Amino acid sequence: MQAIGLCKQVSSGDRTLAILHEVNFSAFDAESVAIVGASGSGKSTLLGLLAGLDVPSSGTVMLGGRDIFKLDEDGRARLRGELSGFVFQSFQLLPALSALENVMLPLELQGAPDAKSRALQALQDVGLEARGHHLPRHLSGGEQQRVALARAFVVKPRILFADEPTGNLDADTGSQVIDLMFELNSEQGTTLMLVTHDEALAKRCGRQLCLAGGRLT
Repeated sequence: MQAIGLCKQVSSGDRTLAILHEVNFSAFDAESVAIVGASGSGKSTLLGLLAGLDVPSSGTVMLGGRDIFKLDEDGRARLRGELSGFVFQSFQLLPALSALENVMLPLELQGAPDAKSRALQALQDVGLEARGHHLPRHLSGGEQQRVALARAFVVKPRILFADEPTGNLDADTGSQVIDLMFELNSEQGTTLMLVTHDEALAKRCGRQLCLAGGRLT
């Protein structure tokens, strides 16, 4: 993946606010990269642009050899489904679906005929094979984030985007989730792009990108 001259500006009344300025970097297969910086430095904005969830004011992102901003919104969504996984601070599980059904969902969207067996294996990989029939509200925060990890990794993504994945977890549970994320990252050779304010977590990554005032320092 490559970010090329990424800029993001937003209008606020009669002012234009520059959130990101000319961000350039590459991330390689199986690499783990932490995006760090103070609150308001543009970390989550950058992650959203890298994933094609938002559109830059200028610049672009190359993902899987393709310029994602030459694609329309549907095209970017298809590419994300093929190449990417996501883990968010707020888990983002669908409340009406069981843990197993949440993990099956991205596979079903791909039309995978073996969605159930693969989802069951993914839940086993995160130690939740016995909790597959439970709805998210019946799971602890740590269990919900492990389901989210299973859902992210079940499609064997080329790249995983994680935004403060332990932000809603206590220290011990967060540590367990991070250990699991790096284990899956290593096993599958997935590139990990991780936004975090946790210095210890950032140091576990192979590289840190530090943002200050929307610029890489």
